[in-house]
Amino acid sequence: MPEVVMPRLSDSMEEGTILRWLVADGDVVSRGQEIVEIETDKATMPYEADDEGPLHIVAAEGSTLSIGATIATIGEAPAPAADASAPAAEPAAAEATAPAADEAPVVEAAAPAPAAVEAPVPAGVGAATNGHGDGGRIKASPVARRLASESSIDLASLTGSGPAGRIVKADVLSALQGGGATAPAAPVPAAEPTPSPEPVAAGASASGNKGEVTVQQPNRTQQVVARRMAESRATVPDFEVSADIDMEAARELRAQLKAAAADGQAVPSFNDMVVKAVALALKEFPRANGSYKDGAFELHSRVNVGVAVATDDGLIVPTVFDADTKSLGEIARTTRQLAGAVRDGSIRPPELAGGTFTVSNLGMFGVTHFSAVINVPQAAILAVGAMEPRAVVRDGEIVARNVMTVTLASDHRILYGADAAKFVSRVKALLENPLQLAF
Repeated sequence: MPEVVMPRLSDSMEEGTILRWLVADGDVVSRGQEIVEIETDKATMPYEADDEGPLHIVAAEGSTLSIGATIATIGEAPAPAADASAPAAEPAAAEATAPAADEAPVVEAAAPAPAAVEAPVPAGVGAATNGHGDGGRIKASPVARRLASESSIDLASLTGSGPAGRIVKADVLSALQGGGATAPAAPVPAAEPTPSPEPVAAGASASGNKGEVTVQQPNRTQQVVARRMAESRATVPDFEVSADIDMEAARELRAQLKAAAADGQAVPSFNDMVVKAVALALKEFPRANGSYKDGAFELHSRVNVGVAVATDDGLIVPTVFDADTKSLGEIARTTRQLAGAVRDGSIRPPELAGGTFTVSNLGMFGVTHFSAVINVPQAAILAVGAMEPRAVVRDGEIVARNVMTVTLASDHRILYGADAAKFVSRVKALLENPLQLAF
């Protein structure tokens, strides 16, 4: 029968979480009907059925599954799962159970063999057969196993609620809340005595001189940001070039645009001007609009500028497609729509994919200069600081001018020093003569 699998809803998505089923188990669904809400690394969005017929839910709400894992079936009811109490003489039946209802296929850990002297058993490995399978093996999904290990919970102390007594993520979360451990933990042989702790210094608590520590688990977006930023720093030989841009002419142009705008019409911001200037410069410097991948240069025909949007949960980068061909007004309308969709959680996967370059602006926070981390595999990212009055020399006199500092971080494998300098100089020239942005 047709299977509904966890879809890939963004470029960086590796797994998704079932937030809410929009139909009940057994309901008849039609092709194109929204059936489930899925949380990805970037947003929450509904997913539509590709077939029609009775829907049979496999993954429960709150379940986290990898891309391609079955979350439901459409059609005839699935065959019942093998009984966990089947005799050990028929292991094939016990092992043929469907994947966990909320997570990836089970990874089974064999119980450690007896020995004369045993080391303490790590969390998540035990000899109990508490409904977790036969042969002394604990049946638990990978996410449940990882969560238990991180939380120092012995899987042997839990009773699984998944198929065939499999321990799933919900069982571990229940234990963390104080209600999930329904069976005694497997006895652990005593380890060799440890030395007595050193006396606590005056003024320090028993938990250390940092006070009480609260451990907070990052959400999916924060996990992806952490992984991608670490990947960028570890793999990309980046360098930076900066330039100060005189924004007086840009201020005058924006004042004119604001005066001419109709009520409710989006007026281009200075960041919109930066996006347009960057897009035009990218057209002139193709490698800045490219990627270094698998030892080769990938040059992209479309200029798609990502605009970083800060949220409480992390950093989201929606894309302004074909920014080089859009007018300032179109860019202004697009960036406002995208930022609003990010903040209210309605952003869609196509709006988050396909970026070839990124602009990150912290000027609204009063930051005048900062270094941004490249959004791999893109070749570069432009960090934009606050515009502020500075003393500059014009025609031999010191005058106050509104100046903005931009910093380009580049992947040195595809962009060299001269390339980056020329690119930034072109952006500077466009912003200091902003009428060029209108063409």
